[in-house]
Amino acid sequence: MSPMIIQKIKFRIARADELETIVALQEDAFGEKAEGQLVHNLVLSATITLSLLAEFKGSIIGHILLSEIEAPVKALSLAPLAVLPAYREMQIGCELVRRAIDMAVEQDYQVIFVLGDTNYYERFGFSSPLADSFDCPWQGRNFMAKELQEDALKGRNGPLIYPKAFSELG
Repeated sequence: MSPMIIQKIKFRIARADELETIVALQEDAFGEKAEGQLVHNLVLSATITLSLLAEFKGSIIGHILLSEIEAPVKALSLAPLAVLPAYREMQIGCELVRRAIDMAVEQDYQVIFVLGDTNYYERFGFSSPLADSFDCPWQGRNFMAKELQEDALKGRNGPLIYPKAFSELG
């Protein structure tokens, strides 16, 4: 497949009628049901979510979900991010992250938190030290934050309360 495939990808907001396809994509990408179940539960809950897709030739090949969390600032959690195995290493995941960040900025969010690979997420400006003063079950090196507004986290600390769907994962 051509490395220029990224130019042929359509990135767009997910529609409600695509939830089952998104769940299946998450399961295929991760090889298990947990991430698909998380997306399903979050989207169908009262949680505010931002759901973005990557589509190629009419097929959904990538997905990212941002979910609002309770925090001392207007914040989102990035989870999960998935790209089908056949489309990895083509910058699709990176473009989904960039566009999700842009969408969050447009909607006046101040910060995004993520639990993930530091080598991957640091390239987008996520930082583990920025998240250190917040309490959550995933605290540690791989728990990071990205400020969307300058100094949004300066002097801030306290609990991060994630939607119930996160604690329901088996």
